[in-house]
Amino acid sequence: MARLELSNLHAEVADGDEKILEGVNLEVKSGEIHALMGPNGSGKSTTAKVIAGHPAYEVTEGEVLLHLEEGEFGDEIEIDDDQRSWNILDLEPNERAALGIFLGFQYPAEIEGVTMTNFLRTALNAKIDEREELFEDEDADEDDEEDEGFETSPMEGPADEGEVGVAEFQQILQEKMEELDMDERFAQRYLNAGFSGGEKKQNEVLQAAILEPSIAVLDEIDSGLDIDRLQDVSNGINSLRDEQGTGILQITHYQRILDYVEPDHVHVMLDGQIAKSGDASLAEELEDKGYDWVREEVYGTA
Repeated sequence: MARLELSNLHAEVADGDEKILEGVNLEVKSGEIHALMGPNGSGKSTTAKVIAGHPAYEVTEGEVLLHLEEGEFGDEIEIDDDQRSWNILDLEPNERAALGIFLGFQYPAEIEGVTMTNFLRTALNAKIDEREELFEDEDADEDDEEDEGFETSPMEGPADEGEVGVAEFQQILQEKMEELDMDERFAQRYLNAGFSGGEKKQNEVLQAAILEPSIAVLDEIDSGLDIDRLQDVSNGINSLRDEQGTGILQITHYQRILDYVEPDHVHVMLDGQIAKSGDASLAEELEDKGYDWVREEVYGTA
């Protein structure tokens, strides 16, 4: 069980003084699905990027804490009492990922020359290596401290380098692609190159399935999807929760994906704050009435 806690989070654009987040408070636990909704410019995507450690934003106040329980990473990693809680604002993006934070992008990048298979196996092995470094004994060999960042690259290195070898990874990938109803031929294509919008979003869910995060933040993963691809992506999100116990923070503008991925909690963001929270019925009310009624209820004006 993991718990992500945002406490009085304030953030602004790093190269200016534009304030975006004005005291966000939010808690997401493993196995829960949270929908974060709100009008354009309210701070939803900024919240996602701050959690992941995007350098375009500077946190000026507050904390983002990740609480872990013993056994969160299986028998391979022993979590000491003083390693149960992490302020991930002190960590690099790759270290946050190693602790179980995943960000699914609204606009996934295309990378020519790197196959999906090679990219995903490299990412999985890098996560495993980074996690071991984070939890290793303080008196570990000093030589290990010189090895920072990722040693492997999707473009180079022996085919069998890493904790998870080629044969083992192919089996993992095949199982995950079957769960997501993805054509196995996609695995040999270059990462997102020539993919449709729906295929790119489905690939984001595949990455989460491979990396098995404790908390997955999905930034408008439903945008641009036709009904068939929406169902495929939704099935993948539900599988993350049901099969892996992942906590989901689903950022969306629309009710339609919530018809397939029913949230336990719905939050409305206005002006850089979470103005209102409720159950799944809140999303239906927003679909019918928009956001002005929330603003009037909270601030006394539309």
